[in-house]
Amino acid sequence: MEASSRLELEQAHAELWNLTFSYLKSMVLECAVQLNIPNVIHNFGGSASLPNILSAIPVPEHRRPYLPRLMRFLVVSGILSFDSPTLGEGMYQLTPLSRLLVDDTHINGCGSLGPFVLSQTTKYHVSSTTYLSEWFKGEDGVGPMAAEMPFKMAHGTGPWGALGRDPQFNKVFNAGLGSNSRLVLDFVVAQYGDVFDGISSLLDVGGGDGSTARAIAKAFSHVKCSVLDLPIVIADIQPGDGLVDYIAGDMFSSIPPTDAIVLKYVLHDWNDDDCVKILDQCKKAIRSCKPAGGKVIIIDTVVGSPLKEMFEAQVTSDLLMMVIAGGKERDKQEWHKIFMESGFKDYKIRPVLGYLSIIELYL
Repeated sequence: MEASSRLELEQAHAELWNLTFSYLKSMVLECAVQLNIPNVIHNFGGSASLPNILSAIPVPEHRRPYLPRLMRFLVVSGILSFDSPTLGEGMYQLTPLSRLLVDDTHINGCGSLGPFVLSQTTKYHVSSTTYLSEWFKGEDGVGPMAAEMPFKMAHGTGPWGALGRDPQFNKVFNAGLGSNSRLVLDFVVAQYGDVFDGISSLLDVGGGDGSTARAIAKAFSHVKCSVLDLPIVIADIQPGDGLVDYIAGDMFSSIPPTDAIVLKYVLHDWNDDDCVKILDQCKKAIRSCKPAGGKVIIIDTVVGSPLKEMFEAQVTSDLLMMVIAGGKERDKQEWHKIFMESGFKDYKIRPVLGYLSIIELYL
């Protein structure tokens, strides 16, 4: 075998090995969040030795000898960095990625995305992916093999059914989406505040715990913000300061009148036909309130980023939608199709926060 061919084989073998075991990255990231490692390092001034970390995390004595191996994996994965001086003890440090997992808003500009990590690495998510090949090979018809998504094969119900029957999953899931919403809305408010010009009322449809609506209400006091979501989603939410109103309902049946509607990470959960039904209800709601100036504000993925890492994030999210919800991430042509089918006449797409876009949809 020629040297170049041998090198290619060695490289391919290593890549295959790493890809085969890449599920460990998600589990190690989840473990780091559960053990509070990023916050511990931050609390030591952003740089901590192994004894520092051991002194502050909930690991029993007989498990402590294993921690250096976990820490090494976190470093190799780019979640942490490691400074190994010629003399003295090595120090673990935060990276831009792990700063997003720190609670201190001064370090990352938002709250921790740790809850988001935990919400996407639940037993429901992980076990659903193990059914992917069975789902592809399943015959049309009845029974679990005919389920419209691997999630349903794994759990006997879709994600909304699981949220309804498992209060802890509901709590973790909503906390995770809420933490990510705060980060995204910080960017939207800072860079695209003009989106909310001329709006006096706004309804966040499928808005969960109201993180998006609350961020908008705080930034634009002239906008009256409300949240519409299923009763099982908002049942345990404590409105508190009255900044946002919560409305129990079903977006497929009826949406209350409003100047503008926000759909953030909503349409990617649904197939094209269901998206048209949702947008039709949105159209009725804004037309009855503001016939000439109403709009729908969509915050979602538009697949097709020219940047490799962003594109990978987009297609990864698309696969997640296929596995978990039976939905999809869409490219520009696919978005155009459902907009036209639902009777909207015009729209504007602008990128925000890398792999996401904000879409303004007009009557």
